[in-house]
Amino acid sequence: MEIIDAEVRELIRRRGVDPARDPAAVRILIDDVLSEYEMRSLTATLPALGDRRRIARAVHDSVAGFGALQRFLDDPQVEEIWVNGPGRVFVARRGRSELTNIILTSAQVEDLVERMLKSSGRRVDLSTPFVDAMLPDGSRLHVVIPDITRLHWAVNIRKFVLRANTLDELVGLGTLTPPAAVFLEAAIAAGLNVIVSGGTQAGKTTLLNCLAAAIPGGERVITCEEVFELQVDLPDVVAMQTRQPNLEGTGEIQLRRLIKEALRMRPSRIIVGEVRQEECLDLLIALNSGLPGMCSIHANSAREAVTKMCTLPLLAGENVGHAFVVPTVASSVDLVVHAETDGSGARRVREIVAVPGRVEGSVVETADVFATQGERLVRADGFPPHPERFARVGIDLLAVLGGGRHERLH
Repeated sequence: MEIIDAEVRELIRRRGVDPARDPAAVRILIDDVLSEYEMRSLTATLPALGDRRRIARAVHDSVAGFGALQRFLDDPQVEEIWVNGPGRVFVARRGRSELTNIILTSAQVEDLVERMLKSSGRRVDLSTPFVDAMLPDGSRLHVVIPDITRLHWAVNIRKFVLRANTLDELVGLGTLTPPAAVFLEAAIAAGLNVIVSGGTQAGKTTLLNCLAAAIPGGERVITCEEVFELQVDLPDVVAMQTRQPNLEGTGEIQLRRLIKEALRMRPSRIIVGEVRQEECLDLLIALNSGLPGMCSIHANSAREAVTKMCTLPLLAGENVGHAFVVPTVASSVDLVVHAETDGSGARRVREIVAVPGRVEGSVVETADVFATQGERLVRADGFPPHPERFARVGIDLLAVLGGGRHERLH
């Protein structure tokens, strides 16, 4: 295979073929090289070719794909791939991790990362030992290098496996119940501010995408992300992502800047992929100005998400205190939708919590609209804030929420 790989690479170089842009031409070259090899092997002392299809696939992955990792990128069951070291390549299927039999040298790992970063324009080196980037297929790449890691490059590839595009499709997957989906669709149409919370791989991005699909088609949506992951299928959408500093250490664009710029772009609604740091303050200020919006956040429950929304803005500076942040969260956040991954790897919405806008001491009050009873997401006793917004768009909130306590007990 090494001989064929080398010959294909030489032909690509001589003919000026770009493997990333013209994979069909690469396949033709591989087929030609394999045919010529088979002819030569009849008269020369060359090893037998063996399984031609397997070799063709391996060579193609080597020169036009991402080598030994390509088959996992092509496997729809694989959700994430990570490399801890040359002999430690893991994948996750349906929320469960497994060690593969792939063995890569340190040089191969570094070469793969360099090729993965090529299309993104981002880099990783001693001055920038972390990098977030998007692969051509939409997968998210994260890399950390020594001396931040002990010995080897740590590589994570989180595939964007969009199994649902709408709330109805989430119902079909068992992530949501029909009553909860109807309520969330109504809440988005009414312009409520929604926070999606959950742990890693809980399905926050997919849920955020499905909520975005319920946005009325006439609205102008601006999305802000560290790396492009959201796929909002609306006529009037502008997507923005952050940027790393250049080699001179300048030119960095942080998420805070994107949120501020979004406000100057005549948005009807703003979506922030995930808030992790002080950009939470800028989002709260935007939501508090009357601009509907959504974001995701890492948290273990809906109430912890509200607490975190009250804490992250404090990172913006000493002049930002609880006295400002807590009532701003109470008046700006309307709903928190919390998702979890169960023991079998299935993703489910576990609770939908309303934020009525009241503060007791320094604690933001919440009310359960939907809660998990046993293994079912059922109607609780709470109601969302701003019933007038539902009425304004012609939605009967009481009819949408249905039976209240009666349904919960049955």
